[in-house]
Amino acid sequence: RPVFNSPVTPSKARPPMPMPMDYRLAAQDFDRFLTDVVEATGLTTRNQAYTTIQAVLICFRRRLTLREAIVFAQVLPAMLRALFVEDWDPDAPQATSWVRATMTEEVKALRVDHNFSPDTAIHDVASVLRRHVEAEAFERVLTRLPAPARDFWS
Repeated sequence: RPVFNSPVTPSKARPPMPMPMDYRLAAQDFDRFLTDVVEATGLTTRNQAYTTIQAVLICFRRRLTLREAIVFAQVLPAMLRALFVEDWDPDAPQATSWVRATMTEEVKALRVDHNFSPDTAIHDVASVLRRHVEAEAFERVLTRLPAPARDFWS
């Protein structure tokens, strides 16, 4: 019987690829990320950390071209990659300001009644993210982005 409509017979077919560990351990990795963000920000709950993380990712994404965002997403852990693209309207106007105070206010504006992001949220999430990604791959991706995008994660 053909495998996935392939003319290759089962005896010559390659064994199925195992599920990548990035996906197998995605929930556990995201739990660790949430815990680290709680500690870095001084927040008290994982729900608060989730809102802060989501707001920081959306804030960053709004300033990238579609191509830049896809390049960046490739180095994120699976759950953060999903959060980065969730509910994204790629036709929305691109934000142009990289002023930190403006971006901090934008981070705090997501679900404002439930958002406890500190003024240092962008820096805090950036420092945690750097501990949860492959450093060389992350730096390689950042070199492909505009200077203000690189500064966002420093």
